[in-house]
Amino acid sequence: MTTTDTQAIAVLDKFRRPLRDLRISVTDRCNFRCTYCMPAEIFGERYEFLQRADLLSFEEIARLTRIFVGLGVVKVRLTGGEPLVRSEIEKLIVMLADVEGIGDLTMTTNAYLLPQKAGTLRNAGLPRLTVSLDTLDDAIFREMNGRGFGVGRVLEGIRAAEEVGFHPIKVNAVVQRGVNDHTIVELARYFRERGHIMRFIEYMDVGNLNGWRLDDVVPAEEIVARIDAEMPLEPAESNYRGEVANRYRYKDGSGEIGVIASVTQPFCGDCTRLRLSPEGMLFTCLFGVNGTDLRTPMRDGASDSELTEVIRGTWSVRTDRYSEERSSMTDELRARRKKVEMYHIGG
Repeated sequence: MTTTDTQAIAVLDKFRRPLRDLRISVTDRCNFRCTYCMPAEIFGERYEFLQRADLLSFEEIARLTRIFVGLGVVKVRLTGGEPLVRSEIEKLIVMLADVEGIGDLTMTTNAYLLPQKAGTLRNAGLPRLTVSLDTLDDAIFREMNGRGFGVGRVLEGIRAAEEVGFHPIKVNAVVQRGVNDHTIVELARYFRERGHIMRFIEYMDVGNLNGWRLDDVVPAEEIVARIDAEMPLEPAESNYRGEVANRYRYKDGSGEIGVIASVTQPFCGDCTRLRLSPEGMLFTCLFGVNGTDLRTPMRDGASDSELTEVIRGTWSVRTDRYSEERSSMTDELRARRKKVEMYHIGG
């Protein structure tokens, strides 16, 4: 199917937002226990994750991806959990790299397994990588990831990715006041010097388990001001409609940063993202409550046309704009809303 064909039958939601981005969570498991995502006191050794039979197979994911592309998707991101803990993930990358119509295929990883996986991913056809790294301060990082893993291993993974041709790499940091916010300038400087793109994410109330408080959010405006004071910045144009990060370039031409301001500057009006969970549930928002089951009809023999209509029907009635509504909600109302957890559908 050509790109022209997919654009001709693109589906719009109730706010006339097109479907363009697909985020595929390939596993609900992770080797980290980040405090804002999978706090260790909840996700301990006895926590029951999905069984292998419950996960979508690579063939099922590839089949659904082709259907999504037929409805307008041009960007596909693999997430988790941690995608590299899914056995033989490179086989899925080979399948997805072969899907005509995908303009951008990428993966978000904590990079812990990248030292041994980077070459395999590149050879499988993965063009781009995003690494999650919240601070370069080793003690803070060990505490934030909940497993005591050091920064050195992540930096080793980034170097391994560089060596096999991933460049530039985007590096994401979730910023929490009083936890790692004093290290953002150091992060920006370190990755500017190495030619990578640092992106800072406002701490969000994703899921229900991370103890989120508005007081813990460092606004994007403040993040930019802190970096600008040390390394002058200027606004840059978006690369495409629906880009989640506000871009800023260094005035000396040495690179750029991005800030994702879901809390203080919601971008729901241009949200073009759909999320597929490891067991085949479709979520139309990162803060979604209920998903649409694709696995059951697919395993019961549904045709591509029938699955297409399920997806089209789900997207066409979409009215999600949680980030815009958050500010008008009371703490009690936010607490009562049982959102899907971030580890389950990716960031």
